[in-house]
Amino acid sequence: MDDVLDIDLSGVVAEQPDPVLFATVSGAHLYGFPSRDSDVDLRGVHLLPAAELVGLREPEETRSRMWDRDGVEMDLVTHDLRKFVRLMLRRNGYVLEQLLSPLVVHTGEAHRELVSLVPGVLTRHHAHHYRGFATTQWRLFGRTGELKPLLYTFRVLLTGIHLMRSGEVRADLRALVAEAGAPPYLPDLMAAKAEREHGAADVDHARVADDVARLHALLDAAQRTSGLPDAPSAHDALHDFVVRVRLADVGVGAAG
Repeated sequence: MDDVLDIDLSGVVAEQPDPVLFATVSGAHLYGFPSRDSDVDLRGVHLLPAAELVGLREPEETRSRMWDRDGVEMDLVTHDLRKFVRLMLRRNGYVLEQLLSPLVVHTGEAHRELVSLVPGVLTRHHAHHYRGFATTQWRLFGRTGELKPLLYTFRVLLTGIHLMRSGEVRADLRALVAEAGAPPYLPDLMAAKAEREHGAADVDHARVADDVARLHALLDAAQRTSGLPDAPSAHDALHDFVVRVRLADVGVGAAG
C-alpha cells in the first residue's frame, strides 16, 4: 500500500457492527495525487442481517464516519451489499473504482467474486457518469480556482475515455497520463497538488479550458465507437450472489 497509508486499518474494520465484505482506499490516494494533508477515504460494503431487511424498520444501508487518527483525517463510508450492487447496475463508475481499488484494507471470497462480475455491468453508458462528474468538478474549479477540482476534472475524463476504449476501469491518473490526448502538463499539476490539498491552480486558464473541451470531445467519440454493450448482462448473476451471500453469510473476508 502507498507509503502515505502506513496506518494499521484492520482495527477499523473489526469495529464495524456488521461483517464487512471488503474495504479499500479511494479518493486522492487511489487517483494518484494525494497531498501531505489529504484525508484517507475508506470505502466498502457491509452485510446487514437478513432480518433487518424484512421487518418494518428502515435498514441502515449506508454508514459513514469521520474521525482523526494520529493526525490523519479518516473518512469511512460503507453500503449494505444490496445497495452497493444496485449502484453497480446504475452505471456508477465511482463504486466500481472502489471495488477495484488496488489499495485493499480488507478482502475475502465475496470481494473477489464481486470483482469477477464487474465486466458484466460495464456499458457504454458509463460515459455519462464520467461526463457528468467532470462537468461538476469543472464548475467547482471555476468557482474556487483550486487545483484539486481541476485534477479531478482531468482524471474522470481520462478514466471515462480509457473505459470506453478498453473496457477497463483505470482510476490512477499516474497511469492515465500516458493516454493519447492527455495534456503533457498533468505530472506538474500532480506534483503541485502533493504539496497542498487546497492550493490554487497556477495554470493558463484558456489552455486548460481548451484541453477539457477537447477531452470531452474524445470521450464523446470513444463512447460512440466503444465495444461495450448498451446494457449490463450480470443482473441475474448479481441477484443470485446477493441472495447467496446474505443467507449463507459466506466469504465475509479476512484482513488484507
